[in-house]
Amino acid sequence: MTTKTYCWAIIDAIREEMARDDRVLLLGEDVGAAGGAFGASRGLFDTFGPARVRDTPISEEIIVGLGVGAAMTGRRPIVEIMFMDFFGLCLDQIANQAAKTRYLYGGMFSMPLVIRTSVAVEMGIGPHHSQSLESWVGHVPGLKVVMPSTPRDAKGLLKSAIRDEDPVIFIEHLALHRMKQEIEDGEVLIPIGKADIKRPGRDVTVVATGLMVGKALAAAEILAAEGVEIEVIDPRTISPLDIDTILASVAKTNRAIVVTASLKPFGFGSEVAAQIMQHGFFDLDAPVVRLAPPFTPTPFGKGFEDFLNPTADKIVAAVRELLA
Repeated sequence: MTTKTYCWAIIDAIREEMARDDRVLLLGEDVGAAGGAFGASRGLFDTFGPARVRDTPISEEIIVGLGVGAAMTGRRPIVEIMFMDFFGLCLDQIANQAAKTRYLYGGMFSMPLVIRTSVAVEMGIGPHHSQSLESWVGHVPGLKVVMPSTPRDAKGLLKSAIRDEDPVIFIEHLALHRMKQEIEDGEVLIPIGKADIKRPGRDVTVVATGLMVGKALAAAEILAAEGVEIEVIDPRTISPLDIDTILASVAKTNRAIVVTASLKPFGFGSEVAAQIMQHGFFDLDAPVVRLAPPFTPTPFGKGFEDFLNPTADKIVAAVRELLA
């Protein structure tokens, strides 16, 4: 076992897959000698050289388009879009090209493309760099969308994404990059589409994604002192969603709260709540609760974090109300 940060777990995953398969290459802004805008490609340029670790122009549409073409012609590209907010600039390539190629060509082409991107909710950097837009891509058939919350999950899911024959959107939260965790030495592979029960419980099911998983676990510690045991489920994969694990938990606890960093209207939390209501209605003792930021652009300044976003205390309050 070796202690790794979330960021180094990502680097290790890319390095191992590039060493394993010479078709894997990395493309993006400053991913080469600079080691990545957030340090998530450090050392890869020196190890694999400029032919496989390539800096690109500041043009998100070109970056993803290059990845789509490379994937269609036998390579296994990992492309980096610095912030998920910039998906608006390359959504045609993502939603209309990468996602639909296998379908349009009747399986003649596969699309082994990974699009790594980051979200920066709660980092105080304003409305153009603070959106969690997993619902945008989760709504597109043909895409797989993963959102790991721990270093081990990040490594295992990224390695699985690189080996997948379909396009995978890999979403990292920048606030998690320094999170540390012990990871076993050797191969770590986590299947895409399988949720993880981060903490078992009997009283309320809390489904949390990304950065919110840690807040749900902190809330669980507070509530445990009161004799309340919440079950914390991390879907890990936004699409395809492992609804079976969630429904099994709800059948046990009879109550559910969904906690996300994405906005409440039309978001991932809405989809989870709808599926619980549709498939687990008779197991519920109360309506499903959604905790999410309000429907407003994110202002500059870190002082707005607790006001706008779910916190451990807000999760605790929601659980108490649900059980009252």
